[in-house]
Amino acid sequence: MAADSPTGESPSRGKRADAQRNRETVLAAAAEVFVTSGVDAPIRRIAARAGVGMATIYRHFPTRADLVTAVYQHQIEACAEAGPSLLATAGSPFDALRQWIDLFVDFLVTKHGLADALQSDNERFAALHAYFLDRLLPVCALLLDASVEAGDIRPGTEPYELMRGIGNLCVGRDGDPRYDPRRLIALLLQGLQRPDAS
Repeated sequence: MAADSPTGESPSRGKRADAQRNRETVLAAAAEVFVTSGVDAPIRRIAARAGVGMATIYRHFPTRADLVTAVYQHQIEACAEAGPSLLATAGSPFDALRQWIDLFVDFLVTKHGLADALQSDNERFAALHAYFLDRLLPVCALLLDASVEAGDIRPGTEPYELMRGIGNLCVGRDGDPRYDPRRLIALLLQGLQRPDAS
């Protein structure tokens, strides 16, 4: 039997933890690089941002499509997990909804170029889109329902139509410094509120 390391971890468990940390570091670095340079950015730039060798990236993500898919799955998960947490900590359900939508907009803005990157892998893109809806629609529904129950917003808004509308407002942001979708999204949310809501 192999001896445990001085930290109390078995060598294999320590390697798995290191590999997981490396993976998370690469995903975070790739997400940052995608925002500024698009999903076609050189892998060496992502490696430099993450502070790892290119071999580490290719070990975790053999193809660019693997990396792009993993980045967006990771961001979807973060957005999904934020919903219940915001609901538990925000001043009101509507505040939680507003903060979550801000995170959702951040996600949509960083998603630029995903379809082009995965054009040669349509099945994977379709699966990622289904994953996006499966994870985020219930979170949006939770926040909408809580806001309705608290009397903050009118009933009747469907999660899909709200998310789709926000997505449509984010289209065209790139390349037009005069257009700020967040301002229109704030007006949209204002329109959901009951007239007597504070």
